[in-house]
Amino acid sequence: MLALTLLVAGCDIGSRVDTTRETLQSPSAAELFDSGALRAIAYGGYRSATRAEVPSVDDIKEDLRILSGLGFKMIRTYNTQQYDETRRIFLAIEALRAEDPSFEMYVMLGVWIDCAGAGTDSPNHEGEDHEANQLEVDAAIRFAKAYPNIVKVIAVGNEAMVRWAATYYVQPKVILKWVQHFQALKQAGEIESGIWVTSSDNFASWGGGEASYQTPTLNALILAVDFVSMHTYPFHDTHYNPAFWTDSSDEVSDNDPQAVVSAAMVRAAVYAQNQYASTKRYVSSIDPGKAIHIGETGWASVDNGFYGPDGSNAAGERQQQLYFELMTAWARAAGIVLVLFEAFDEPWKDAKNPVGSENHFGLIDGQNRAKRVLWAEVEAGRLQGLTRGGRPIVLSRAP
Repeated sequence: MLALTLLVAGCDIGSRVDTTRETLQSPSAAELFDSGALRAIAYGGYRSATRAEVPSVDDIKEDLRILSGLGFKMIRTYNTQQYDETRRIFLAIEALRAEDPSFEMYVMLGVWIDCAGAGTDSPNHEGEDHEANQLEVDAAIRFAKAYPNIVKVIAVGNEAMVRWAATYYVQPKVILKWVQHFQALKQAGEIESGIWVTSSDNFASWGGGEASYQTPTLNALILAVDFVSMHTYPFHDTHYNPAFWTDSSDEVSDNDPQAVVSAAMVRAAVYAQNQYASTKRYVSSIDPGKAIHIGETGWASVDNGFYGPDGSNAAGERQQQLYFELMTAWARAAGIVLVLFEAFDEPWKDAKNPVGSENHFGLIDGQNRAKRVLWAEVEAGRLQGLTRGGRPIVLSRAP
């Protein structure tokens, strides 16, 4: 994602909130994460091919009712004040709680971090866009103060240290600075002490890959965060690693396409789990007690390029279903929270190519069709009476 124009420099968000009363009734991040039972998902509510069309509070309420009906208790966001969606998310959660005090939804609040010159032809990865980053941080502080009953995690940066994020990545020292800033605010009582602070990044950025990432500054960051939030995407590696689909050790007949796909998805899940294990080894060598959770992983259902007809053919609803089932079972058994990517298809992500994979990581598509991974839950009536855009959720196949 390129750096985007900042439309909202500040928000009047906190004056009406009785934070003391609400905090007493709200679990800490540790209570939510430590059992590994928390269901979490990445969320963006954009329904058109441009982020200029920001979802309304009512749109977001529809989406959150759907996610709650599916058992999700936490959503992950990506920035604090671009295009005003995040502010509306908090208003929507407040409104839903006012309507039903038992409604439960928390936020893993993303703080977007850019290098100097992000999105230009000459990004400076040794520096940061201090003005833009400061606006993101300041808005996060305001949200954390206004909604301590909703904000449970602050994630500084999204894939902001991994070098393939070529248009915007920063050095770990930038992330460390802002993480320490939030931790100092917690220590001073400026924001709720039960909020966890982390950075959400690729497994390699956390030391789980090549040794060049394993620096003293990264080690300091590992010590500074409350937990490590790591990303793993075997989906993207399928284009470059044909062994996902052709591993002869499986002894699966090429005449049984279903079995071939199933075997490939087992390999994909093991691949992701091995990335977690390698990250855990390194993190534990620095801080043996540090918790590690999966801050993002997902599988696209459609693609027309690298992962579709002209590439690995990894994309598909059955592949997505199998991957989520395998990863969810593994995470639950290991006591790991898994943030699935993502709730709904978002067509703005690759607006010039509607069938590109980036538009199709959601569990529900833009026509309100629940993909295969959700068929059983829809058929069980978990979304009965719920709508998106005023229309019900249906199956992605004919009844």
